Amino acid sequence: MLIDTYGRVATDLRVSLTDRCNLRCTYCMPEEGLQWLAKPDLLTDDEIVRLVDIAVRLLGVEEVRFTGGEPLLRPGLVGIVERVAALTPRPRTSLTTNGIGLGRTASALKAAGLDRVNVSLDTLRPDVFKTLTRRDRHKDVIEGLRAAREAGLTPVKVNTVLMPGLNADEAPDLLAWAVEHDYELRFIEQMPLDAQHGWKREGMVTAGDILASLRTRFELTPEGADERGSAPAERWLVDGGPHRVGVIASVTRPFCAACDRTRLTADGQIRTCLFATEETDLRAALRSGAPDEEIARLWRTAMWGKKAGAGLDDPSFVQPDRPMSAIGG
Repeated sequence: MLIDTYGRVATDLRVSLTDRCNLRCTYCMPEEGLQWLAKPDLLTDDEIVRLVDIAVRLLGVEEVRFTGGEPLLRPGLVGIVERVAALTPRPRTSLTTNGIGLGRTASALKAAGLDRVNVSLDTLRPDVFKTLTRRDRHKDVIEGLRAAREAGLTPVKVNTVLMPGLNADEAPDLLAWAVEHDYELRFIEQMPLDAQHGWKREGMVTAGDILASLRTRFELTPEGADERGSAPAERWLVDGGPHRVGVIASVTRPFCAACDRTRLTADGQIRTCLFATEETDLRAALRSGAPDEEIARLWRTAMWGKKAGAGLDDPSFVQPDRPMSAIGG
């Protein structure tokens, strides 16, 4: 079991498969990209599967989410998914992706054992997409979403970040589109995980702003705390249901007290929180020949030291040195 001093138990593992990405989203990294990890620093496919197996078999992890960077850039992705889905006990499996390439891989991922996907899409307007991501790939993301739905990687969740002056006015249109296509839309407050350290709390589009905008067109009924559990998104029924919309208010309505996540970076570091400034190195233990029980002990120790919260409301908050592309969402 992965328990911390506040009694929280981590059962959800986020695995970053690569720090690379084929977009350059303005809230994540600079236009020229970043210094990527050297290949020897990355976990191999076998190392990833072994660590996930330890988490599932010895530490009580029940759900595994593959992230990046962009996980579809990982050459061995389908094989990793297949091997993880074959573990005992079998974890629930999901993937967070920007959707580029999903049109070609959705069927193979489903056949390998992937249960569902989260796809990032911040706008319905191709010109705004190009401004936000610095790439002209909007139609590829739309195609990826369609392919995921048709492959049965459901519920297909769409993650959206609203930015002042760019797409902040699109919330109602995005929700209408998601309802039409049977996607579950989730708005995410912009978080301080950009490589340029340009994030500012002032002026960000908040959960309150998003809900006020949505209510100009839709009736929203709160789903309630019992339904939410440890999920990061607060959810509302749209016009009485069955469709839902979620808001992940990491900044203005933090949910740290219910957090059940543990994170493994692409280079084998354990992070107890997206905003953590400390890591525990499991890659070195793996490569020095440590047995599974020793690696599990290191993991338990790391999680025992998890802080009460991210501390975004603390004036002394220090943004992590790693951008979101290197940590995994």
